[in-house]
Amino acid sequence: MLALSWLRRACGPALSRLLPPAPRMWPTGAGEPRPKRACGGAERMAASRRTIGTHNGTFHCDEALAVFLLKQLPEYKDAEVVRTRDPQRLTECDIVVDVGGEYDSKRHRYDHHQRSFSDSMSSLNPGKRWVTKLSSAGLVYLHYGHRILVHLLGLKEEDPQISVLYDKLYENFVEEIDAIDNGISQWEGEPRYAMTTNLSARVGHLNPRWNDKSQDTEAGFQKAMDLVGTEFLDRLDFYHKSWMPARHLVEEAIQNRFQVDPSGEVVVFAQGGCPWKEHLFSLEKELEVEKPIKFVLYTDQNGQWRVQCVPAGLNTFQNRLSLLEEWRGVRDEELSKLNGIPGCIFVHASGFIGGNKTRGGALEMARRTLQAAPQSTSNGK
Repeated sequence: MLALSWLRRACGPALSRLLPPAPRMWPTGAGEPRPKRACGGAERMAASRRTIGTHNGTFHCDEALAVFLLKQLPEYKDAEVVRTRDPQRLTECDIVVDVGGEYDSKRHRYDHHQRSFSDSMSSLNPGKRWVTKLSSAGLVYLHYGHRILVHLLGLKEEDPQISVLYDKLYENFVEEIDAIDNGISQWEGEPRYAMTTNLSARVGHLNPRWNDKSQDTEAGFQKAMDLVGTEFLDRLDFYHKSWMPARHLVEEAIQNRFQVDPSGEVVVFAQGGCPWKEHLFSLEKELEVEKPIKFVLYTDQNGQWRVQCVPAGLNTFQNRLSLLEEWRGVRDEELSKLNGIPGCIFVHASGFIGGNKTRGGALEMARRTLQAAPQSTSNGK
């Protein structure tokens, strides 16, 4: 190497053109080119990995649920959760919830703390009835809830079950979290007792105690996500596999009510044990049932038939029409002799339910009561 260098200097450019090029000498640590590395799957994933931003420090149920819901979507399944209040770091996140002071769905910013924010499900989605101010959980559910349910249930987006379940989960799961995070009480005045075991309270208890030596909240936030996620999925599973089948059964019974009795005021359930009251009231409105249904018929665990009065409302013991007063508290053969209907088993002392050995007998008990009642029979008597 030294000899070649000496010949180059001694003989000048002419000889230099005949000799092999000298190797390039790089100072240690200078800009020496590094060999190219093949970009494997891990590197590509890290480069394209999405980020979900939320605040650090004390965590709450709403952002724990918001982040969990986002991670149910394919595009955020493997997203990194960045917990910070640093505006620059939040700017770099693909989506931000519960921090940042702005709500802009086009830019995927979902905070609700700014003074300018007062939106509810009804204000952002006209036609929905809920007026509770949204938290970050409600905002994420509003914008992504339908897609999340489609993905989790494996149903098509146009499946009517999706809209029904979407509303049910907001009303009976998400709205509570929205209200608690925004400090909205269920009632006026002082409560009669404390409620400290709701989901929001249990998430709050996962934060470090004020006198714990470690105030790190990262592990606790992960536990909070697991907690709210488990409860959300359990509730969805119940509504999908139990509540929805009951709704279908009640809807079918309402649609077929005129085949049971010309009045349309008696329905028969194809299967006993079905929780029907909530569904019947909501479906009467949805299906625009003109004449309120008075009686439901179904089988009990022994295969015998029950005739039950429809209550005047979900939270009342009054009935739209009770079974005849003279039957109440009478049983078996004595009851059949009294009303002339074979197979009678009983009528409850309050008149809200009765029993018969056959479907026909139970139906006749309902018909006799309807015939004896005035035309206006929604008076709760």
